[in-house]
Amino acid sequence: MKQYYALSAIGKDRPGIVADIAGLIYECGGNLEDSSMTILGNQFALLILLSGAGEEFPYRLSTGCKRLEWEKRLSIFLTPVEEEEGLVGPKEITEVYELSTTGLDRMGIVYHVSRLLADHRINIIDMHTKITPSPESGTPIFTMKILLQVPVEVSPSDLLEKLNRLGEKLAVDISLKKGGG
Repeated sequence: MKQYYALSAIGKDRPGIVADIAGLIYECGGNLEDSSMTILGNQFALLILLSGAGEEFPYRLSTGCKRLEWEKRLSIFLTPVEEEEGLVGPKEITEVYELSTTGLDRMGIVYHVSRLLADHRINIIDMHTKITPSPESGTPIFTMKILLQVPVEVSPSDLLEKLNRLGEKLAVDISLKKGGG
């Protein structure tokens, strides 16, 4: 019977982290089902949904993760996932939108935007944030790009109006466009 696991790992960025983790999954007889990986500061972070079968699979995977933590100086967390959570099933009908935010860096931007989205049952499927110094003054400028799954019953124009009001309150520019990528 197929078993699913969520594996998250983080470590100082270097070539080979993906190969180390993918190699472990392969050596244990597992399959990488879904993943997201990125560099955060000088750390490389990954989140993987993987599957495998057999009585020994969980033990081999757990032991291999402990070995990689020790040998490759990674922090690894392994969580069993119920089979129905590991499989993609029918979902609510949604449309994909991309939300972009730019402005002076300040606390609470991510919270307020994500709270507004959650209050409208809008799912965040991908999000990237970055703080970079302004070329002119060196002032920290915050940028955020989010891919959203917006239920079809949510009016895009109403959503944009609410986002613009929030943007005025936070002193940031927020834009919303259909599609993404």
